[in-house]
Amino acid sequence: MPSTEPRANIRHEIIEPTECDQQAAAALVTAAALVAIADRHVDTIEREEVVRYINDRQLVPTIAPSCIDSLFDERARRLEQLDFADFAIDVLRPVSGLSLAPDVIEIAERVAAADRYMHSHELQAIRLIRLVTMSLPKSES
Repeated sequence: MPSTEPRANIRHEIIEPTECDQQAAAALVTAAALVAIADRHVDTIEREEVVRYINDRQLVPTIAPSCIDSLFDERARRLEQLDFADFAIDVLRPVSGLSLAPDVIEIAERVAAADRYMHSHELQAIRLIRLVTMSLPKSES
């Protein structure tokens, strides 16, 4: 059963579990969508892998699988715009140094492998995700 206790968020403020789950879902799904669109073709199996990964690990227990599915489609469309890198970095940067970082990287790797073909652009997207989630300092916004 998910906790209903407030949790500390990325900026060390107390927030409700639903808001924390929304931030986590945004990071996880954005990373997955970035990899999925890297080869210019989003496969249904990639979307299914995202939902399965998040649900199996109960990473965002207050968010329904159908919402994760919709968020994936929205992020995939958003990441096809010209400013995709800035958008992805803004969403992923707060993950730096958090316990969520390994899950963000793993979900990206699983999406890349889901269609059983690892495109070189998918590997580049994973490198970018690693760089942002493991190296860059959090923004001071």
